[in-house]
Amino acid sequence: MKILEGKVAIITGSSRGIGRIIAEQLADLGAKVVINYSSNPEKAEEVMEGIIQKGGKAIALQADISKLGDVEDLFTKTIDKFGKVDVLINNAGLMINKPLADIREVDFDKQFSVNVKGTFFACQQAMLHMENSGRIVNISTSVTGQMFPAYSVYAGTKGAVEQFTRQLAKEFGSKGITINAVAPGPVNTELFNIGKTEQQIEGMKKMNAFGRLGEPEDIANVIEFLVSDKSKWITGQTIRVNGGFI
Repeated sequence: MKILEGKVAIITGSSRGIGRIIAEQLADLGAKVVINYSSNPEKAEEVMEGIIQKGGKAIALQADISKLGDVEDLFTKTIDKFGKVDVLINNAGLMINKPLADIREVDFDKQFSVNVKGTFFACQQAMLHMENSGRIVNISTSVTGQMFPAYSVYAGTKGAVEQFTRQLAKEFGSKGITINAVAPGPVNTELFNIGKTEQQIEGMKKMNAFGRLGEPEDIANVIEFLVSDKSKWITGQTIRVNGGFI
């Protein structure tokens, strides 16, 4: 039997990038997966169809996780379709990098609404609906351990995510649910590469021990462990997955 056979996993923001690879890997391990997207149904359906063609089970559900009503609907529709929720990966996120003087109120509010509010209320829904012995993984960033110009708001949102992960661990522990965070370093995705020069990317590569960018699979492999039974004694932790970036 595959290690996630019979499990149901919601992966927010999983129509592309790291979220897509996580969804595909969890499906390969036997999970029924929910591909969540905000505004790109074509990409989400592409991921879903790819999983189904390989013999897996998946559905694509639209939800803007910055809206509590959408988060509630995401869980309700998942349970209507698959009967339960065992795994939640809070992957959806937004990054707007600007120097302090250029940050507008809308930039601040957008990032906190998606990265902080969305993650918090998805965790709340997990507390209400998740099966005992469930698994939650929140996505943070290794930037919280660096000092990068123009990353102040983004890093602040992820600092909040790491604190949610710590502070909620004992509440979830009453149901045997683990909650952890994964903090990637620079990862070779379409979103990461947008707006960066080749020189900037090469500089990022040199900041870790292996002289390369991370790949989405590097992140998904750690998440695969954290959602398995082998991780049942790990909770409230933030694991930096960054090749020695920090």
